[in-house]
Amino acid sequence: MTAEQIPGAAAASVPGAASAPGAAAASVPGAAPAAAQRVGEAPLLRIDGLSVDFHTDDGVVHAVTDVSLEVVAGEIVAIVGESGSGKTVTAMSVLRLLPKAAEVSADAIAFRGTDLRTLSGSELRKVRGGPVGMIFQDPMTALNPVMTIGAQVAEAVVLHQARSDKKAAWQRAVELLRLVGVPDPAERVKQYPHEFSGGMRQRAMIAMAIANDPDLIIADEPTTALDVTIQAQVLALLKKAQAETGAATILITHDLGIVAELADRVVVMYAGRVVETAGVGELFATPRHPYTKGLLASLPRMDVDVDQLDPIPGNPPNMADPPAGCAFHPRCPLARDKCLTDRPPLLAIGAGRTSACHFSEELA
Repeated sequence: MTAEQIPGAAAASVPGAASAPGAAAASVPGAAPAAAQRVGEAPLLRIDGLSVDFHTDDGVVHAVTDVSLEVVAGEIVAIVGESGSGKTVTAMSVLRLLPKAAEVSADAIAFRGTDLRTLSGSELRKVRGGPVGMIFQDPMTALNPVMTIGAQVAEAVVLHQARSDKKAAWQRAVELLRLVGVPDPAERVKQYPHEFSGGMRQRAMIAMAIANDPDLIIADEPTTALDVTIQAQVLALLKKAQAETGAATILITHDLGIVAELADRVVVMYAGRVVETAGVGELFATPRHPYTKGLLASLPRMDVDVDQLDPIPGNPPNMADPPAGCAFHPRCPLARDKCLTDRPPLLAIGAGRTSACHFSEELA
């Protein structure tokens, strides 16, 4: 199936093409007002004060520290940042999918008003793959190599729909693969993951995630390791999946082109902390944290001729030994003495906007 055959694919750009700050804001008309309208709505998912530590031979790695965020029904919230910023750990904490070595603490991880931390293992399994669907970063390792694709999709249906027998679940698996654009689904359901291409495996993962009409989809780097043509198709498919289910979506990515294409609101993470939140249009037009500004400046722009890109200098910190004060100060062009000693709190800077920078007003 080509991109043109997927509903909505014509509107999907190749990731990266929308990365220009000016172009991105223009490509998502109404994004900022939509984000503003959501302020005050009851959240579908609420995370308060989440911290995650890993005990390693090199010491305690502070993977996530004091992260709070909310997602309301129907919106797409992108969590962005460099590798190691805590994006995936935050998402995995929601469904308790972290390894046993992880030390997790939070004031609340509430889905539809129920704190998921209080659920038993059997109760939580009813949430995973049911009202909360998960699209993992690497479908080759997430899929069971010794089960057919159809058996795995059908299993997700049987586990969450008590009235569904195996025959009905198998037919549902065929319908889902057809929905996500897998050609000849009646035959492909009989195949194993190694017989699917990377793009087809990702389609199968999306089919499993939406099998039970979830209220929330968590998509962890859904286009990683795919070529740009397949990326565009998968992005269009995610749009279609959300339209079919009406689900809210947490989109984890480091690609700001994807953010511009899909997101309503953006959460920027650095060194395990949230450093900025904003509607997507506002974020691209007027970033209010030096790290966000650096991410945007390091991307190619379609509206400006440049001889070379302007990357963020240095490297992300070692989270087993993070710097004092603001974790970004060793790489920040605005850094001053205060930044070396005082960690900036995440403060509201407008309706639906926050920033953790002592000098965010200078970026206004």
